[in-house]
Amino acid sequence: MNDQAQPVSPLPYGAPITLESAQRVAHAAQREAERHGWPMVIAIVDSGGNLVLHVRLDQAQLGSIEVARQKAETAVRFRRPTKRFEDALAEGGLHLRLLGMTNLTPLDGGLPLFVDGRLVGAIGVSGMQSHEDAQVAEAGAALLR
Repeated sequence: MNDQAQPVSPLPYGAPITLESAQRVAHAAQREAERHGWPMVIAIVDSGGNLVLHVRLDQAQLGSIEVARQKAETAVRFRRPTKRFEDALAEGGLHLRLLGMTNLTPLDGGLPLFVDGRLVGAIGVSGMQSHEDAQVAEAGAALLR
């Protein structure tokens, strides 16, 4: 028997998230943000990285509009939470190469969305501290599980 770890195949891309599902995910995230009084921006992209839904809560900072979308795009492009990139940069060293990439946002708050083991899109949230953005994104992503 081979003791080497088998490579893990990434979960495959699936059909794009529907508007109805995107609305439900965004609404769950919005409820979490409002529960804490956090003015945030929530973006949902489909499995091709195309914007499906964008919600800016009252008084959310203007700079978060683009950041939320970028977090969602990063999560769908790389099929992983954006926190992984944030953590890698915090380690420094060779991970600093990530700063040379123009197609990712290394800030927590972007999560891929899966249905039946297939990536259907992603949610990106911005407006507060990264861990709070991630908390709101998780509330939305949990709706599909």
